[in-house]
Amino acid sequence: MTTTEMNMMGKIIFYEDRNFQGRSYECSSDCADMSSYLSRCHSCKVERGCFMVYNRTNFMGNQYFMRRGEYADNMSMMGMSDCIKSCRMIPMHRGSYRMKIYERENFEGQMYELTEDCDDIMSRYSMSSCMSCNVMEGHWLMYEQPQYRGRMMYMRPGEYRNFMNMGMGNMRFMSMRRIMDSYY
Repeated sequence: MTTTEMNMMGKIIFYEDRNFQGRSYECSSDCADMSSYLSRCHSCKVERGCFMVYNRTNFMGNQYFMRRGEYADNMSMMGMSDCIKSCRMIPMHRGSYRMKIYERENFEGQMYELTEDCDDIMSRYSMSSCMSCNVMEGHWLMYEQPQYRGRMMYMRPGEYRNFMNMGMGNMRFMSMRRIMDSYY
């Protein structure tokens, strides 16, 4: 593997305890259940790439975006009331970004196509919420509040007809941000 290929791959190291203490587990791909590697995870270091971490197994529960850096205490830094249980590597995307957002489930209601970040769909499009979307190009983060705040959800290319069926309850998304190569 070349140096360029290595740099394109992600690398995250999870630690059982805060401040990078205790047993560790190094990961360069998706991991649906970390319990076979660590009994708990309360800190981590992202050495390369970007990852989404989840507070439940199988990429479920609350999601948190992690880019290069050190996260010494997941609870205080991300507000996690529990430890990290699974992670997903976000592949680097070079190219354009395109996503259609819909006001209601099943691609109904008002529709707008995004190619740039949107900090508030209410003020920009007079849209009360986003309940479904179709990601055609790129990787996106969707936030439940304007200005990229609140709970978030990672969206890779695909159709998302109903966020409630994805374990997000009645969560409505109000802002969207592209995951740019500058994050890597």
